[in-house]
Amino acid sequence: MIPLATYRLQFNSHFRFRDAIRILDYLRDLGISHVYASPLLTSRHGSGHGYDVTDPAKIDADIGGDEDFALFQSALEERGLGLILDIVPNHMAASAENRWWMDVLEYGPDSPFASYFDIDWKPPSRNLENKLLLPFLGKPFADALQDGDLQLRYWDGKLFLDYFEQVFPIAPNSYAEILEHVDDGAKQRAESDAPGAQEWQGVLAAARKCAADYASRAGTAAERRTRFENTRDRLRQLLASSPQFVTYFESTLRTLNGVAGKPSTFSKLDGILSAQHYRLAFWQTVSDTINYRRFFSITDLVGIRVEDPSVFDATHQLALQIAQKKVCDGLRIDHIDGLRDPLTYLTRIRERLSASHSEPYLVVEKILGEKESLPENWPVDGTTGYDYMNYANRLLVDRTNPDAIEKVYSQWVGLQVSFKDVVYDKKKLVLRTLFAVEMRALGRELAELARDDRYARELHPAELAEALVEVMACLPVYRTYIHTLDVPDAAKEVISEAIQCAETRRPTLARAYWEFLSDVLLLAAADHVRPDQREARLAFVTHWQQFTGSVMAKGFEDTALYVYYPLASLNEVGGDPVPRCGDAFEFHKFVIARNEKWPNSMNATTTHDTKRSEDTRARIAVLSEIPERWESSLEAWSRMNERYATKLDNFRVPDWNEEYLFYQTLVGTWPLQNDEWERLVPRVQEYLIKATREANVHTRWAKPNEAHEARLRDFAAHVLDRRQNADFCSNFAEFQKCIAVYGMLNGLSQTVLKIGCPGVPDCYQGADLWDLRLVDPDNRGVIDYERRQAALNDILREPEQSGEDLLASWPNGKVKLHAFVRSLVARKNRPELFAKGRYLPLDASGAYAERVVAYAREHQGDWAIVAVPRCIASVEAPVLGPDSRRNFWKDTILRLPEGAPCVWTNVLAGKDAHRIPCMLKGLPLGEIFQGFPVALLCTTH
Repeated sequence: MIPLATYRLQFNSHFRFRDAIRILDYLRDLGISHVYASPLLTSRHGSGHGYDVTDPAKIDADIGGDEDFALFQSALEERGLGLILDIVPNHMAASAENRWWMDVLEYGPDSPFASYFDIDWKPPSRNLENKLLLPFLGKPFADALQDGDLQLRYWDGKLFLDYFEQVFPIAPNSYAEILEHVDDGAKQRAESDAPGAQEWQGVLAAARKCAADYASRAGTAAERRTRFENTRDRLRQLLASSPQFVTYFESTLRTLNGVAGKPSTFSKLDGILSAQHYRLAFWQTVSDTINYRRFFSITDLVGIRVEDPSVFDATHQLALQIAQKKVCDGLRIDHIDGLRDPLTYLTRIRERLSASHSEPYLVVEKILGEKESLPENWPVDGTTGYDYMNYANRLLVDRTNPDAIEKVYSQWVGLQVSFKDVVYDKKKLVLRTLFAVEMRALGRELAELARDDRYARELHPAELAEALVEVMACLPVYRTYIHTLDVPDAAKEVISEAIQCAETRRPTLARAYWEFLSDVLLLAAADHVRPDQREARLAFVTHWQQFTGSVMAKGFEDTALYVYYPLASLNEVGGDPVPRCGDAFEFHKFVIARNEKWPNSMNATTTHDTKRSEDTRARIAVLSEIPERWESSLEAWSRMNERYATKLDNFRVPDWNEEYLFYQTLVGTWPLQNDEWERLVPRVQEYLIKATREANVHTRWAKPNEAHEARLRDFAAHVLDRRQNADFCSNFAEFQKCIAVYGMLNGLSQTVLKIGCPGVPDCYQGADLWDLRLVDPDNRGVIDYERRQAALNDILREPEQSGEDLLASWPNGKVKLHAFVRSLVARKNRPELFAKGRYLPLDASGAYAERVVAYAREHQGDWAIVAVPRCIASVEAPVLGPDSRRNFWKDTILRLPEGAPCVWTNVLAGKDAHRIPCMLKGLPLGEIFQGFPVALLCTTH
């Protein structure tokens, strides 16, 4: 079943199933058909998002567990609502709460779950063979050891290593060594005739035998495990029945744990830890030797090998069971680009679901480049909507003078910046820092391929690796999708483009390096290449593709977008932050193309991962229309606040780039209600710290510059002190009044546009009223649904309420809720029209023809039209007042296609709605926007 409209809910310990049940009536009355749920399977305790799964076979107890989930499903069914479930196939939490992971740490390659995780058990470093490097320590290993931070502990028959709140299991081969470490008094007790003494000796002998078996690899892994678990169970029973041995054992562990300040007392523990299937390391050394696939650069999220059918079954059993229930109509697939073979994975998902669903709804979290399309052979309904969001977002940027805002920015920061160069530099930065170990691994694989090629064996490995770095820094998309020797045309195009760009940027590298790299990445069928060599190259490309998305995510999304921001509203996931000429034609072209192949893709305007929420962006976009005023205001504010700027190591804090971002952030988040002021300062402070760390200029996550960050916090606090800095706050508030009104109009426009467009409109939690939040964690807080329910009740109580009355009190958000509800009612009343209807771009003529975006939907004689203003701040168009709007737009006509009805009504105008007759040349926009400043026009149904 294709959803009519979805509403994204973020489940966590602060918003559980029972909380969701309480708002289902609200969602139904809002016009929502499906709850679009964040991951529900068991994740780390206290997780705020659910993407750190620890047990895919259970519903998360933090959000209510199986019992409450059953109640939630029943409540959905009772109200006729469906469920779209978000699943995470790429990774799991590397956590003590993950029993599969803990088993791997305990048994190493012998663990039945060792194949579940993407681990290199035989890395180049010989001391990591059959071990995992775990960069989880807050200080160098020697310091953590000698400070007594690493402590052996016994619990319920098992030995563990504690590191503060983290826990690591002790390997079977270490039990004998630990049990044999006795002081003289304990040894005498163990060898006496005391009850349990003989059993103690038996347990010790069994532990020695287990250690010997593991050392010699005697028997099968299952046999060794069984013997060890029997031995461990005997130890548990002995200690449970013989208190004197508990005392002895605790004394033994205390001795092994050493004495802080006495390095020699830690030698035994050091030896024990060196025998584990893991090697603990300082977290800042992660990029040197880590040997498991991470989610991006997050060390406590480990990649899983979902391409293995047994791993797929184990990780998807519960999710597919839920998806096959009547209430669940589909799945959202997280981070599809992290998978080794997305096509095979999606085909498997589709096949499993098709057995119980006539048409399961499947969307993928896929970030598309500007000229990129979703692979046509993917058996999905579309994406989660970032592509739609970015095209709709660019409509809000003034096309009459696209270079003006960038000129303001360049002059402000004192530098002419090329964003392509920024992305190139930042991708190289993350490749050499965050992903150094992955690049070394790929470099070694590439060198091996070269050594096996008669024409490439003399190529130098270091320069080959450099060529690969250059190509990845120039790759314009997140990844390619090559899974056989037949390379798709789209992959050929972007790889060839990247190689050409890389060669231009690094002309000193010999042509032979680029030719060989091209042959490998494009799987060229040269005469001298044997079939086995091409297969080896395919394996390399498959590995490489799985990694390039992480480089784009960290280099582009999480670094470059925090360095370059002439107009920060454009700095979005999958977007292009360069202010340039964008128009309705581009938007229409995108919608038409997507409607041909992916008519049920999502229309998103905010997600849990967007850099700014939709109405924050809608405000900032207005700056593109008033560049001169923006520039003069910047200069005035900077003079006012110069007293709060400081010097650190001869650098100004904030620097000019940071200060530019600060004022844009205030434009987007300046409170609409007095009760929002209390949270503004800490929100802005936390955002500035995150943004500057992501930028990797003055501070970074791996090594925070606390002095710089403290000065940034102080700057924000002083500037936003309404008593001590009243002149600035008053000046800014006056500037922002204009921005806020046009930002409000932008917010209404994007709401109605996405609901009328082909695709499935999605509303992120809380965005049903004005949404002025920033990047996470700011956008993942608790939502006030009581306020939203009260607002909706008011709207539904007066179905013919005047749109102008709502506009008069627009800061309370009811006007946005009104536009959302009324548009969804129209969509619900005409399901065939909005689901299957043609999309017909409409042109306008007259004075302000370029200031409107409009399209018609038509299906079997049923019609609707969406028309919204765009970029009217620059012409000082009125937003409030029906007569003012009518008079401004009176000379602009919306042209209608042949066969369109002659009389229309704007369903958003409420009691101010009136019949709008078609004139000779079309519909007068003055009539259309008289009753409400954005329009969804319908005929009598």
